[in-house]
Amino acid sequence: MITIKSPSRLHLTLIDMNAQLGRVDGGAGISLASPHVVVSAEKSDIVEVVGDSFLVERMENAVKQVLPESEGIRIKIEEDMLAHVGFGSGTQAALSAAAAVNELYGLGMSVRKLAIAVGRGGTSGIGVASFEMGGFIVDGGHRFSDKGSFSPSSASKADPAPVLFRHDFPDWDIVLALPDTQGAYDAKEVNIFQKECPIPVSEVQELSHIVLMKMMPAIIEQDIEAFGYCINHIQNIGFKKREVQLQHQVVRDVMVLMQDNGAYGAGMSSFGPAVYGIVDNNEDAAYLQEDVQDLLDRTIGGRVIVTKANNTGAEIRRV
Repeated sequence: MITIKSPSRLHLTLIDMNAQLGRVDGGAGISLASPHVVVSAEKSDIVEVVGDSFLVERMENAVKQVLPESEGIRIKIEEDMLAHVGFGSGTQAALSAAAAVNELYGLGMSVRKLAIAVGRGGTSGIGVASFEMGGFIVDGGHRFSDKGSFSPSSASKADPAPVLFRHDFPDWDIVLALPDTQGAYDAKEVNIFQKECPIPVSEVQELSHIVLMKMMPAIIEQDIEAFGYCINHIQNIGFKKREVQLQHQVVRDVMVLMQDNGAYGAGMSSFGPAVYGIVDNNEDAAYLQEDVQDLLDRTIGGRVIVTKANNTGAEIRRV
């Protein structure tokens, strides 16, 4: 039997939703220590995925894409994470199931090949890279001629984007707020991409400048003030600006509260509603967690946790 523990991720921003240069998407993200998906798996005569989780069907579909003919597997979902909140649960579920098959049957497939087989990474490469290596990641998007449209991963068959930059994320605390609502997904998500894109090239250029010349150096130099500036800034430009505008007012209120009460930077992950704040010590993180929880309790509900980055990727163990 094997166990697989895969990380969630924060998707900080899509970089180029204009495609004037012939590429589209691109993104920056952080792998998280928690929440996470944990599965146990063993060979079986049938294909079986068990667990009280919305991930069951997604894992069953992933298994079918890589399982050798006439073979079986039993996967038990030990822990899952919330769906459609900005953590990339779909990618982690599919890759966890595919990796279980790969490991048990000695297929020797790379994480990239597994991702292609199960159809993940068609817009963002952050989730696939988080599973493979963890850390802070910047990916290079896709050729627009290959992808053919502005669309989310759920509606794209493109291969996972190439990783341009990967570095360990500093030992900063990350306060995660999970308002009791959901982000856009499926047809609604597709419609937003079609309506909002292409983003003006001037915004893409500004965002690219921020990522290349301030955010990436801030990670290398462990400069939390510069990194926080970048996080705050990107909430107001590019595709992220449009994503934030579509959220429940409480989501925006949580970001402002974090920015005003100890977080160096605060932003929304992917299509939300998960909001994250970057803090440099446990005491400030605890105070911020309490303040944000109070706001959620007084409004739409939800919970707040404190975590750190995952700098190693998925953990696969034989037991």
